[in-house]
Amino acid sequence: MLHVRCSTRVCHVVSCVTMTSPYFMHSRSVMTRSGAQNAASSLRSKLTDRRSNVDPVCSVAVKVEEEEEEEEEEARIVAQRPSSAPLSTGGCQTKTATLPLPSHSRRKRQVKVEYEKDEGVTPVKTEHWEPPDWKKQLGYIGEMRSGRDAPVDNLGAKKCYDPEAPAHVRRFQVLVSLMLSSQTKDQVTAAAMQKLRAHGCTVEHILTTDDEALGKLIYPVGFWRTKVRYLKLTSAMLQKEFSGDIPDSVEGLVRLPGVGPKMAHLAMDIAWDQVSGIGVDTHVHRISNRLGWLKKPSKNPEETRKALEEWLPRELWSEINRLLVGFGQQVCLPVSPLCSVCLNQFSCPSAHKISPTKRPKAGSPRPPKPTSSFTAKTEQGSTVKRERTKKEPLPTPVPPTAQRRRRNK
Repeated sequence: MLHVRCSTRVCHVVSCVTMTSPYFMHSRSVMTRSGAQNAASSLRSKLTDRRSNVDPVCSVAVKVEEEEEEEEEEARIVAQRPSSAPLSTGGCQTKTATLPLPSHSRRKRQVKVEYEKDEGVTPVKTEHWEPPDWKKQLGYIGEMRSGRDAPVDNLGAKKCYDPEAPAHVRRFQVLVSLMLSSQTKDQVTAAAMQKLRAHGCTVEHILTTDDEALGKLIYPVGFWRTKVRYLKLTSAMLQKEFSGDIPDSVEGLVRLPGVGPKMAHLAMDIAWDQVSGIGVDTHVHRISNRLGWLKKPSKNPEETRKALEEWLPRELWSEINRLLVGFGQQVCLPVSPLCSVCLNQFSCPSAHKISPTKRPKAGSPRPPKPTSSFTAKTEQGSTVKRERTKKEPLPTPVPPTAQRRRRNK
């Protein structure tokens, strides 16, 4: 509150300032003009220090949330500062300069971020898919394979290496037998491995043997010329990069010439005793599609392997290859499967079904339509093909009664 008292010569200004800030003490003083100027200058200096870190454009300093109470006090002080009140010569007038405080608080409002929920979109649930009767079907296959008398049981890759050879030589022989078994029956592969072992089935012996002699040793496996080249390249790579041993990872094995994913997973299982995946050959690929063990029919063994590994328990990955391969060699044959003796004939979707006739591919030449023709032998012995035309009348057969009448006449 400001009280102005006027006299003829001296105007005394009585300033009554009530300070509510914690930086000032409550006081009420009467000062002269010079004292008021000193007090105003000291107040101005303190307020200037307070506004040193604030934007000069703003009349009220904006502080962080921790100084909110101090902000309000300072805002009230700034709002109640006296303005220049005009002095009248006729008498004493009292002017009260009070600025109205804003109705809303000057606190800094926090911005709350909310995410809109998609009410129309339902969360996607990933369900674990598996064939409905696979456990029962696999149990029946194990029952039919209880004898363990299929060719894969006696002549497979587990039976082709020398058990008395060093560990790295045994692993190399396992890899060689898997490379030779592609597109080849187990009986032929076992005979070729027996001849190779008698010759010396090591990395050093393979490299020192010429191509012709190596081809005679592995003949008649399928694509034996190509496999001779692969054996030489693989042996050289093993000697240079792996000191004569085979890699202990699928990534390293598939880098070898002539080694695919099926051979790599089987080599990891047999040679290194590590289960890295399912070895899918033509038997596993065929039987998995026939039994309906895939969400959709696969086109190649690699697609079948990925589909099987999505739902088949990992503890069955090592055994599933030998079970299905032997089952495919004895019962579920590629052509004319023995569905009548299969225990899965009532749950297999492909049981007792004849494979459809292959249709000719689009764009392939069609066989010519048969025409009424006959062949006649010439004097030189060559055949001449003649086609009848509409102009040539067909001979009319003579009934036997008419022939008799002609003879009697």
